[in-house]
Amino acid sequence: MNTTTCRPLSGETPHVKIIGAGLAGSEAALQLAMRGVRVTLKEMRPGKGTPVHASGRCAELVCSNSLKSKKPESAAGMLKEELHVLGSRLYEAALACEVPAGGALAVDRDAFSHAVTASLEAHPLIELVRDEALDVMAETRGFDALVVAAGPLASDALAASLAKITGEDALAFYDAAAPIVLADSLDDSVLFTQSRYEEDAEQGDYLNAPFTKDEYEAFIRELVEAERVIPRDFETRELFSACQPIEEIARKGFDAPRFGPLKPVGLIDPRTGRRPWAVLQLRAEDRAWQSYNLVGFQTNLTFPEQKRVFSLIPGLGNAEFARFGVMHRNTFIDAPRLLDDRLRLHAALLPDEAPPVYVAGQLGGTEGYCEAIRSGLHVALCVAARLAGVDAPPLPRQTAFGALLAYATDPDTRDYQPMHVNFGIMAPLDAPVRNKRQRYAAYAQRGRDALAAYRDALDACGLLVEGAGRADG
Repeated sequence: MNTTTCRPLSGETPHVKIIGAGLAGSEAALQLAMRGVRVTLKEMRPGKGTPVHASGRCAELVCSNSLKSKKPESAAGMLKEELHVLGSRLYEAALACEVPAGGALAVDRDAFSHAVTASLEAHPLIELVRDEALDVMAETRGFDALVVAAGPLASDALAASLAKITGEDALAFYDAAAPIVLADSLDDSVLFTQSRYEEDAEQGDYLNAPFTKDEYEAFIRELVEAERVIPRDFETRELFSACQPIEEIARKGFDAPRFGPLKPVGLIDPRTGRRPWAVLQLRAEDRAWQSYNLVGFQTNLTFPEQKRVFSLIPGLGNAEFARFGVMHRNTFIDAPRLLDDRLRLHAALLPDEAPPVYVAGQLGGTEGYCEAIRSGLHVALCVAARLAGVDAPPLPRQTAFGALLAYATDPDTRDYQPMHVNFGIMAPLDAPVRNKRQRYAAYAQRGRDALAAYRDALDACGLLVEGAGRADG
């Protein structure tokens, strides 16, 4: 393995500042420090909190504890292979903190954030500063590069400062976190354990709450009429489709939840031997199975209404809520007009003497946990390359994050909205494949080949470090 030495663009030691110790910022900090770069990681919590974070720990997950599918022939699975092959430290931590979730990667969120925080605090090249960043340009002074990874809940002051640089108003959209209920308050005579299409109930990783037709209709009637939290001024734009509150889904059509979060396909109620009319799935929040997340039940209902309406779900009549669902602001920049393929703000936006400014994570306009981790890794590689005076190889669009990066930085994109990795944004196959399963397998193999070549190119210019995986696992 070749090794490239990072060198300073100012001063004697390369020094990078990162704003925000979420998923992207934490990954970027660890990756840069592994390459001999000094990092100042600035995080405003716990001194200044957010509406959804519960602690001051780094990389705290707030919306769900699921990092999505592990299936290799899925877009989410392809992204996880990238994280493995390129040596993501947060992906490594996620695997160490995994809880059963069928074909998905879910983590014990407390164990995960503790592990990441401990890694950051223990690294001799990382200084973790607990303070709010108020002005982007002020934060660049004395550093060789700045990475803004403040997340979708960036403080008002920081968002306003960033908006002055970009010349664009910050965009806001709705996001929502699902409730969590305590396991010992659930009725196990009604709920059953099963993952979709698994015949052996004892092997299932989800609890399932089955609705009859009458129970479903009564629940939906109460759901759509329930009292919601009054939106704040910044919560007046169109709801982001990937995080629709359950009540908004129900307003689109009486049966809409039954074809979305409450779909019963692949599940059999052992009490009846038949598929239920609708099913709510509950996913374990911790390794001890003491609490469960209501999958797909992001909501903007008031807390008393959540207690009343969600208690109508079969098996949840006496449910105790460890956390009610909450709505909060999400902020992101217009990435196609502002960022290049290194996730760097266009130089024309900055003063001539300013160091480069990168934007990683959801603030940069991508969506999803693994996507945020991967963007932090991508930015770290680009910053390390610049400090070392080498050209980082371009990320192939055939890879999962390469496709998302191409989408997020395409200047021809109009009305940009955040996006998860998915096959819909990937370059078409050279030879069309009609069968969907075979087509996804072809996407995955093509991505695997492109990833192997990209890894070799990184190694050739000395940007890899010991411990990175290989495409063959």
